[in-house]
Amino acid sequence: MRILRSGEESFNQYLSGIERRIAEDPSRLEGEVRTILRNVKKKGDETLLCYTECFDHVRLLRSQLEVKREVMQKAHGEIPRDFLETLKKASHRIRRFHQLSKKRRTVKWIEEGIRIEQVVRPLERIGIYVPGGKASYPSTVLMAAIPARVAGVKEILITTPPQPMGISPAVLVAADLAGVDRIFQVGGVQAIGALAFGTESIPKVDKIVGPGNRYVAIAKRLVYGAVDLDMVAGPSEIVIISDGKTPPAFVAADLISQAEHDERALAILITPSESFAEKVEVEIRKQLSTLKRKKIAHKSLGQRGAILIVKDLLHAINLANRIAPEHLELSVENPRRLAKSVKNAGAVFLGSHTPEAIGDYLAGPNHILPTAGTARYASALGVEDFQKRINLIQFSEKALRRFEEDVKRFTHWEGLEGHYRSMEIRMK
Repeated sequence: MRILRSGEESFNQYLSGIERRIAEDPSRLEGEVRTILRNVKKKGDETLLCYTECFDHVRLLRSQLEVKREVMQKAHGEIPRDFLETLKKASHRIRRFHQLSKKRRTVKWIEEGIRIEQVVRPLERIGIYVPGGKASYPSTVLMAAIPARVAGVKEILITTPPQPMGISPAVLVAADLAGVDRIFQVGGVQAIGALAFGTESIPKVDKIVGPGNRYVAIAKRLVYGAVDLDMVAGPSEIVIISDGKTPPAFVAADLISQAEHDERALAILITPSESFAEKVEVEIRKQLSTLKRKKIAHKSLGQRGAILIVKDLLHAINLANRIAPEHLELSVENPRRLAKSVKNAGAVFLGSHTPEAIGDYLAGPNHILPTAGTARYASALGVEDFQKRINLIQFSEKALRRFEEDVKRFTHWEGLEGHYRSMEIRMK
């Protein structure tokens, strides 16, 4: 893992490269993705079965696309009892957090003859994409489905790539605990197309949420408008700011925890201590030697990761805001004071005993977070992402007359005669 020092040309070049991750050009892959989406829209289930055999190497019948309810329930007995209890604990904490965050207020503005309101309504049907390639992610099921259920979504669907030995029983149990209604064995671009356009077996949804690879991300971007999206997620990211007083092993382990996700994952340590940087670099090499996914983590850290040495913690937090990472750890003596300066991050982990991993699974807040610098304007997935706001407007005749001349001035200026006529005819 490279060590770069503030003021050096390589330091600035690295940061510029990280910022350019926001604007990666997807055009090279878009042609292939568009073709798959077009075929799904045109031929429905036939295309899903064809691409599933081609890409996932699993041959399914149309009747096997949807996972039966009894298969979900049977899965409870197919995972270790202690892991079942952990899934239940996680679902409880995630549900509790999102219930606390649920917006219950409605807007009301009442004056003489006028009543203005805003009401909140849940979406009817949402689709969750659950990756199933390099690993199984029951945590993603919980994080995506529980806030949707808390929001009051009527129907929750999951699509996930089929596996030769069947869908992971932990994914099925998590879906059952989270209140998922239907599960379909479809992955990749074709799954996004099915959720966006609908097929004979898979109904069209109002919104698609959940992470995926580059092809899935491009597909989500291309179907936006036909459906709503949570975000177009990129590879996992972590930035750790340390004052050098945390055990180097802690920081090294947290960097590796993100690097093992994907070869394109981004893991960065920012510290004012050069000696600490060197200790962390040594610790990373030591820990990688015993990691099962060391090839993935090693490539990620070598190609994308870095240890940045800066003059002080203020400089460190400024860099973090510039990077706008998915995960930001403040591994310093007084993390709450430093947290006041955080402007751009998906989630912030305070103190040396709050590893990012606890947020992935059991803390309660959502782990589906903005990536690729979009934390500048985007937020973690939450209850509000599964709701929509509807404005209610009511005027009495007397109140409407008070605004007649104002509307007339607007319509005259904008040249919309019919707009004013709809007022005028009532006044007569």
